Amino acid sequence: MEFLGFHSGFYLSCVSKRGSSGSMINAQVSARSFVQVTAERHVYRCKLSPAARRSCFQGRPISAPRQAELVHRPKRKDGRFDRGVFQDLRRNGGQSLRCGGVSCSASGVEALGGTQAELDRVIAVAISAAKKGGEVIRRKVGADVIKTKGNPQDLLTLVDSEVQDILEQAVKQNFPSHGFLGEEDVPPGPEASAKALEAILNDPNSPKWLWVVDPIDGTTNFVHGMPLSAISIGVAYNGELVAGLILDPFRDECFTATLGGGAFLNGEPIKVGKQATAGEATVCTGFGATGSSGPMLRGMTALTQLPVRTIRLLGSAAVMFAWVSCGRLTCYFEADLNPWDIAGGALLVKEAGGRMSDINGDDYTLRTRCVMASNGLTHDVLMSTLQEANVLGLDSTSKPTS
Repeated sequence: MEFLGFHSGFYLSCVSKRGSSGSMINAQVSARSFVQVTAERHVYRCKLSPAARRSCFQGRPISAPRQAELVHRPKRKDGRFDRGVFQDLRRNGGQSLRCGGVSCSASGVEALGGTQAELDRVIAVAISAAKKGGEVIRRKVGADVIKTKGNPQDLLTLVDSEVQDILEQAVKQNFPSHGFLGEEDVPPGPEASAKALEAILNDPNSPKWLWVVDPIDGTTNFVHGMPLSAISIGVAYNGELVAGLILDPFRDECFTATLGGGAFLNGEPIKVGKQATAGEATVCTGFGATGSSGPMLRGMTALTQLPVRTIRLLGSAAVMFAWVSCGRLTCYFEADLNPWDIAGGALLVKEAGGRMSDINGDDYTLRTRCVMASNGLTHDVLMSTLQEANVLGLDSTSKPTS
């Protein structure tokens, strides 16, 4: 018996090698290290070791758990189960289907009208495709610029399109009915990106599932050989994000989250930082050397005077969102970002216990452009400082960037 893991924390699919019928066994892993297994109408709860969870995330087979507790037995007396699938089964009564103390009730996507099974497949495909794209990025870092887009600071390489093609083809092959919004398909500039998103969200015939993708977030870093770039994938259902992924190919770090399912780094649960005051906060922002830098410069000055512990600019929104979600950064803000810059990281931050909003304090949506992500504890004090500095979007006299 082997489990073949798609992603620790979400879904495993496995087949019993001993089973005479070759029936499928489904397993749902919780963030608390338990796996719920359904096999021929029997439901078992099994504890997995940290090493086993990591193996699941990396797609490696693991041995069947040594112990399993029967928590649901089918009503039919002739319900058959291959007793050789698990060793040392501990059979206890009870009908409550629980995984590690977390009730197996309707998930976030189910509450929106979707299915958990499809969300499980979505995150599995996203991980697989992102890893393939990440191999290309890692191999071709330092690639030549083939042209600029909205301004001389907005760079494009052949690798951007190559990676996006890998991601888009994976979506088309696995989910032909899903929508796809990729950075390389949209003309440069904030107006064009906002228009492209609105066209999808306002079209009643648009697919319910929408992938929002930035194939290389941090292209300038990538071109200059700096290992601070990432793939960003956000997946929405009926306009609400239900899955997020950021892959940093240079550190072999894959950040994932699903709505209501928690946030993970390489299969291990993550949480935002515990900084409670502005003086403890490590803050990040980003901007190009254009006329649009005014709001961020004002914000940095105001935060320095507050003061915060330090301010950093990393050159990749995706990396900064991911680092907020795992506690390396306390806060990240920017006056104007495109939807594909934010979608992969927004759910990560929220599922890791942080807060996502615009700088007016309204909750994040796919339409949000002036954005702030934090650990939650420092959100209000940092946000009010940015509001006072008028970091509420691009200045009207600024030349927009993409």
